[in-house]
This record gives sequence, structure tokens and C-alpha cells, in this order.
Amino acid sequence: MSDAELPAPVRAAHDRAVAAGQAGYIDPTTGLFVMTARFLSDRGWCCGNGCRHCPWPAEEQRRAGRPTIREEDP
Repeated sequence: MSDAELPAPVRAAHDRAVAAGQAGYIDPTTGLFVMTARFLSDRGWCCGNGCRHCPWPAEEQRRAGRPTIREEDP
């Protein structure tokens, strides 16, 4: 799912966290901690876990061991 397809409250929480320089935010629907795209990018490598805001291209995600990747994933 691309960021554009996420519910507005989730996108807003992500954008607020990025603007504040935070590593992540609490998902307003699930209550789970979600890392921001900026944090994941700054980390410097893909973990292969299919993070919601993963900034890495599909090729890098596959190399990291992500089992399934939709073609529209980054």
C-alpha cells in the first residue's frame, strides 16, 4: 500500500512525526509504533520486514529478504 492509500489520520501522524524529527509515531488505528520513511532511510539499510513507509526500492527489499513485494511497492 502506498502512503497515498493510507487513511488520512495515518498520513497526518506520519507527516507530523517527520516534521518533528521523530523516529516514528503511534498508529491512530492500531496503537502500534510505526517508523517513518525518513528514519528508515537515515538508518541506511533495508531490514526486509515490509515496513509501512519503507523507502527502499523493491530490488533492495528482495535482497534484504522480504518474501513478497507488490510491483507498486517502492
